[in-house]
Amino acid sequence: MSTHDTDHDTDQVIGQETVRLDVHGMSCTACAARIEKRLNRLDGVEASVNYATEKATVRVPEGTDHQVLLDTVAATGYSATLPHQHHGGGHDHTGGPHGDGLHGAASMRRRALVSGVLSLPVLVLSMVPATQLPGWQWLALALATPVVTWGAWPFHRAAATNLRHRAATMDTLVSVGVGAAYLWSLWALLLGGAGEIGMRMQWSFTGGGAHEIYLEVATVVTTFVLLGHYLEANAKRQSSAALRALLDLGAKDVAVLRDGRETRVPVDDVRVGDHFVVRPGETIATDGEVVEGASAVDESMLTGESVPVEVDEGRAVTGATVNVGGRLVVRATAVGADTRLAQMARLVEEAQEGKAEVQRLADRVAAWFVPAVIALAVVTFLGWALLGGTVTQAFVASVAVLIIACPCALGLATPTALMVGTGRGAQLGVLIKGPQVLESTRRVDTVVLDKTGTVTTGEMRVVDVRPAPGVEVGRLRALAAGVEHASEHPVARAVAALVDQPLPVHDFVNHPGRGVSGVVDGSRVRAGRASWLGHDVEPTDVVGTTIVVEADGRLVGTVTVADTVRPSSRQAVADLRDLGLEPVLLTGDARRVADAVAAEVGIEHVEAEVTPDDKLRAVQRLQAEGRVVAMVGDGVNDAAALAAADLGIAMGTGTDVAIAASDLTLVSGDLSAAVVAVRLSRATLRTIRTNLVWAFGYNVAALPLAVAGLLNPMIAGVAMAASSVLVVTNSLRLRRFD
Repeated sequence: MSTHDTDHDTDQVIGQETVRLDVHGMSCTACAARIEKRLNRLDGVEASVNYATEKATVRVPEGTDHQVLLDTVAATGYSATLPHQHHGGGHDHTGGPHGDGLHGAASMRRRALVSGVLSLPVLVLSMVPATQLPGWQWLALALATPVVTWGAWPFHRAAATNLRHRAATMDTLVSVGVGAAYLWSLWALLLGGAGEIGMRMQWSFTGGGAHEIYLEVATVVTTFVLLGHYLEANAKRQSSAALRALLDLGAKDVAVLRDGRETRVPVDDVRVGDHFVVRPGETIATDGEVVEGASAVDESMLTGESVPVEVDEGRAVTGATVNVGGRLVVRATAVGADTRLAQMARLVEEAQEGKAEVQRLADRVAAWFVPAVIALAVVTFLGWALLGGTVTQAFVASVAVLIIACPCALGLATPTALMVGTGRGAQLGVLIKGPQVLESTRRVDTVVLDKTGTVTTGEMRVVDVRPAPGVEVGRLRALAAGVEHASEHPVARAVAALVDQPLPVHDFVNHPGRGVSGVVDGSRVRAGRASWLGHDVEPTDVVGTTIVVEADGRLVGTVTVADTVRPSSRQAVADLRDLGLEPVLLTGDARRVADAVAAEVGIEHVEAEVTPDDKLRAVQRLQAEGRVVAMVGDGVNDAAALAAADLGIAMGTGTDVAIAASDLTLVSGDLSAAVVAVRLSRATLRTIRTNLVWAFGYNVAALPLAVAGLLNPMIAGVAMAASSVLVVTNSLRLRRFD
């Protein structure tokens, strides 16, 4: 085995191992394809490179030196690193032409801000004649130069990398367009005052003389495209946050029993077989088996279900869950990468890696458009020079070709629509993480809904109070609330809310796994499971957890507690159907509970008693049937399914892990916001597509005029500005979305 084995994740297969690499520097799907092709040329190697997650999954023969993989990626013009292993989870990285992760997003933001500050006076000087004092061109040049060089450097560098591999992308468009506008302006400033070119420019819109410079084009294009790449880099950063948030659920240290004494040690020092203590309110450090004590364990962070699970000796417990009752002594049965938490982290990571790569229309068209434009500019220059035109005429015509093809509108098409759409979404309580999300909303035909916290409130409430014969309902409420209000159990808190001011309780005792007891209003009251109290209680048709209450040994009545359906859920389900989506209810709850909730909100397809793994498999099964699936959830147990779905929608009231693993977040936590999210996303996608069609159409229509010499660079600049205005105006229409 390689000496690198301790630095990365590997899945052992007979004769093979799987290596996962972080790949830096990709700017489009074409980059991923080139890296993948180069890796697959190695003997015995099977590679898959995902542009969206910036990862490569490579299967290699055992014993392969992993440095060979890193060197192969480097030879392609990019870089790769072996991720640091941490319980099978997340990592941070930086690098690449655009920068990756937190530092990449911060770098793009800094470049965009500085470029914007410098671009504004350049734009004013170029467009407002009243500001054009003597020598204004040189001031504009001084302001534009750092924007075109430092600000646009990521695009120039990526374009150079692509050029070495005979490829063209959006970065090539930006680099060529910005460079052409800047170099033409520099040439016009230095040489445009003399000779024929100076004579031909006397009718400039900006006044007499050779003032036809395009520095505002170079700076504004750079600023807007930087802003677009910042949004993209930030969205990519958030995707890896799901793994970090998942791992952060675990305990950081633990009280281990050694030689009969408690010793506080880091959780990484726990070994299988160690006994450790978990007090009420503490997080269980790792997977294990209870060897002493009884309590209730809150597994909602993992299962999403609000009712704690009663545990006693011999019961298994899961790391990262919370002990809400008595003291427990647990024997560790799994640690590190073998825990359920780590396995769920791997599920999220693998689901994210399995998403389809983002196919950017601009990049696909740029693959042939940019080389064609550059070739056309060269042919234009040669044609004018060889067919009797002057060198100046040839140069002006060829520069006009490059400027008219400058991707100003193209660079604005996606980020402006995305900014307006996401801004409007934020006002409506919908957070859209990136442009790749929008394509999914158009194609989705099935929506999978988690029950607890999504269709229901996720909070326990009393749904039924039934006094025994001869007992007043007020008496039952008072005694039940009085004895339960001393307990911190979620079910107890719901019962305690039956009255505004519970009666005081004395001699309170918590009986883990069974119920509570105490003296209330002079009576010894017990409340808990029917099996503990020994009373025969008629079954109720109300779905929920039933608490039996007795006073001085006599039955007082029953109180049923349940997680209630959100008032808006039924209408939201109907609205989702109107959008062409078939709803499916998915829950870890019992079949009886699931069927009752589904009937109340109008869902026919129900899958109950499912584990987090089952939820992921359910989504994958629907996808295998040819469906395009949206998943709506709020718990850690939903994270893998959210990541695997074609569209993941998280409730903003849910866990950070679910939110980080999703594509859309509903801040309000109301299912009706999912309807708004889908409608807004589809409207934003339509706007982006309209913008792109206009941007490309404008270039195609104007290029023949530039070749024929009928469109000098100044007119090209005006046309380009008009194109940009139309694109921005079209995007601003999204502000009126409701």
